Amino acid sequence: MTPITEVEGRRLALSNLDKVLYPASGFTKGEVLHYYATAADALLPHLRDRPVSFLRFPDGPDGQRFFTKNVLPGTPTWVRTAEVPRSEGPARQVLVQDLASLMWAANLVTEFHTPQWRAEAPGLADRLVLDLDPGPPATVVEACEAALWLRERLAADGFEVCAKTSGSKGLHLLAPLTPTPSGDVTAYARRLAVEAERELPHLVVHRMTRSLRPGKVFVDFSQNAAAKTTATPYTLRARAEPTVSTPVTWAEVASCRERRDPALLTFLAPDVPARLDAHGDLLAPLLTPSRARALPDG
Repeated sequence: MTPITEVEGRRLALSNLDKVLYPASGFTKGEVLHYYATAADALLPHLRDRPVSFLRFPDGPDGQRFFTKNVLPGTPTWVRTAEVPRSEGPARQVLVQDLASLMWAANLVTEFHTPQWRAEAPGLADRLVLDLDPGPPATVVEACEAALWLRERLAADGFEVCAKTSGSKGLHLLAPLTPTPSGDVTAYARRLAVEAERELPHLVVHRMTRSLRPGKVFVDFSQNAAAKTTATPYTLRARAEPTVSTPVTWAEVASCRERRDPALLTFLAPDVPARLDAHGDLLAPLLTPSRARALPDG
């Protein structure tokens, strides 16, 4: 019988709690739900008011995966949704606003992906993102070298830059923005990527062309586009182990580069609560309007 749990006054049927989702470590669905409940105070502010796209993997990372943006059949009526523009016409997407909505969504077994804008202002970005994706044999070590250069370059334009692991093999850099059209943010991020390639030709590429990427870090600026999303901070990823897209300090980024050890920036779900106790939310500047800056003129 599927257990019924009450979360903030909402009744939830949480299924298959003993099912192993990550065979490499034996991490179960129940542990996934426990992780999200534990990380909720840090995660929810990054989900709130942002239309969520789900990458579902109900049979674990080795099973079928499917990406969905539309409101799922059977979504409880109390889960909030928002109308969002699409090229084919408006549609509705889920908003994960509270713990009950988070636990309902986590029960689906999913990664969370969100845009750089909020539902009340589609296409008006309040954060900038750069996805640093190393092409083998490059690793997150090379991504750290690129990240440190980009941090200085963004700081020269007045931005406070935060970093998190992608939860896969790279890094995400984020900076709080005064609300800015997504097209303008994408154009600015592209200029940064081109400049990084020019200054670090041995390390960086700004084009997605596969033949250019081995051994280099692809600075993906395209996730600033209004139609794109990025892995939400603190989301679990569909990898062999229960890795998490985890905020990191700049000292950790520098240490990974200096020691050339990718394991220094690999974090699993059980690692995150202690990090939150030690650091709080390292991405708090993204949620603080006074820390936001406008794009430079030109």
